[in-house]
Amino acid sequence: MRRPLVRALTGALALMTTGAVAPLASPVPAIADSVVVGGFPVRVADNPWVVALSSRDRFGGTRAGQFCGGVVVEPTKVMTAAHCLSRTAFGDGANEMADLRVIVGRTELTSRDGREIPVTESWISPDYDSFTSNSDLAVLTLAEALPASHVIEVAGVGDPAYEPGVSAAVYGWGDTEGDGSYATSLRAAQVTVLPDETCERAYPGGLGGRYTAETMVCAGDLRGGHDACQGDSGGPLVAEGRLIGLVSWGSGCGRADSPGVYTRVSAVVVP
Repeated sequence: MRRPLVRALTGALALMTTGAVAPLASPVPAIADSVVVGGFPVRVADNPWVVALSSRDRFGGTRAGQFCGGVVVEPTKVMTAAHCLSRTAFGDGANEMADLRVIVGRTELTSRDGREIPVTESWISPDYDSFTSNSDLAVLTLAEALPASHVIEVAGVGDPAYEPGVSAAVYGWGDTEGDGSYATSLRAAQVTVLPDETCERAYPGGLGGRYTAETMVCAGDLRGGHDACQGDSGGPLVAEGRLIGLVSWGSGCGRADSPGVYTRVSAVVVP
């Protein structure tokens, strides 16, 4: 079973909202969105570059309207997954989502810690393909600048953090069990950067999706149990202190034979 689009397209939306929400488009292939199966609690204070995307109009106030994750890469720039903002997901796109906010400095979504910063502009990679998930990357421009301490370094082409066997961590507020058990507090899961061949075998094409090494990163746990899942597309994959990927897609949650697929941030040209 393919991981669905943003969590609002799963049965979890009814648990998150406090009122009526406009229906979204049907799921498309090759989309996933969370990061906490097999994970453990972490604090935003220790990982200040981890942020949440929020729209209470769309997703209600139970979890502060959180629907995707993101990562601060410049004082006014946040990277996330393109499918979080696409018309495929929302029908009218993020530019028409008037209450879109980036939640900064908040570990527990139900608290009032940190700030909710408006977004002044959104950019989606022109190479993004909603069917294949190639170049699944978007950038949000914040209305307020964050301190330099909130910014994480982005890995470049050929960075050794992309080497198979490197330990990595993925962060978010999503499904902790793969059954709609969404976290309200930030969690992380330890995974390993895997050889491209691992994901090429797992995702050769067809209904299961096709892994493309040029624009994607393969990561997970060969034994299963640690993985991305529904709830936090666009969340960061970090290795050796640098951002190497964004949660993009996969099959199931924590399966030994189905690693997570992440956007290779070094492969997408950002203006």
